Amino acid sequence: MSEEFERLVSADAGGAEEQRIEAALRPKKLDDFVGQERVREQLSLVLHSALRRGRTPDHVLLSGGPGLGKTTLAMIIAAELGQPLRISSGPAIERAGDLAAVLSTLAEGEVLFLDEIHRLARPAEEMLYMAMEDFRVDVVVGKGPGATAIPLDIAPFTLVGATTRAGMLPGPLRDRFGFVAHMDFYEPAELEVIVRRSAKLLDVEISDDAAAEVAGRSRGTPRIANRLLRRVRDFAEVRADGVVTQESARAALALYEVDERGLDRLDRSVLESLMRKFGGGPVGLSTLAVSVGEEPETVEVVAEPFLVRQGLLARTPRGRVATAAAWAHLGLAQPPTAPLAGTLFDVDEDADRPDP
Repeated sequence: MSEEFERLVSADAGGAEEQRIEAALRPKKLDDFVGQERVREQLSLVLHSALRRGRTPDHVLLSGGPGLGKTTLAMIIAAELGQPLRISSGPAIERAGDLAAVLSTLAEGEVLFLDEIHRLARPAEEMLYMAMEDFRVDVVVGKGPGATAIPLDIAPFTLVGATTRAGMLPGPLRDRFGFVAHMDFYEPAELEVIVRRSAKLLDVEISDDAAAEVAGRSRGTPRIANRLLRRVRDFAEVRADGVVTQESARAALALYEVDERGLDRLDRSVLESLMRKFGGGPVGLSTLAVSVGEEPETVEVVAEPFLVRQGLLARTPRGRVATAAAWAHLGLAQPPTAPLAGTLFDVDEDADRPDP
């Protein structure tokens, strides 16, 4: 198993058991969905107006990082419409025929959820254009000069696409979605509500300050909040009286090396190496990765996005640089030679850029 999936603060879905627990914690109605208030209100208008008109709603595109609730919203859309939900993913549909087989068996009004839709194969993607717009697909029979395209009508359906890489979606595909929503990271207060709700479903007694402690270390992501909740529950059951208090929550998260800002061992080792060994930078990605004993891709894809979002690390044309906030967070004195925050530029650096 990769480092990314082993991390407690990874936003990616875990194994089958974790996915089963996560499914049990998902809200079933739009009114029960916490956070994403603007998206929720806009989506409610789209769905309820379609129901009143007796029409199939517009296709829906949900974009945002993993663990923010895209799959949950897809399930809620089907539930609000009173329709079954068909689930698939872009990588699973390798050929146009695979997509045609799915589309041809959809019942009228059914909701089709395609996760990671940006990874759809090009032939299937082109077939999807016609299906979304005209509810028709052309099935090619035969090969070579004798091949014949047979038009096949399909039942009106609602496509819900989810993507973590909206920029990779082709324009023609993106334009065929009638409603496009971007999922933002959650505020601590919203995550606190989610933690208390999940604790109730898991039959865990948790104090308000403990819920706030878990929420504050969840990196703005409900999936991480629920995972941390289960770990502090385990700690409370084994080493306390079963009640999750702020004290037991802090002890549990310290044991799992998740600090008050949600940084774990990998995050801190990147920052500490950058500051202690390289004076805060700038330093190239490859050199930084070697210093922490990780692959450059692991540092760039797994650790850096959250550190940059927290304002603890900056990617500049010359290399990675620790910000003043990073020095303060780790309690280290910023040397006079360290770059000033105002001199940093938020510019992406290629993984293979030569080290300065």
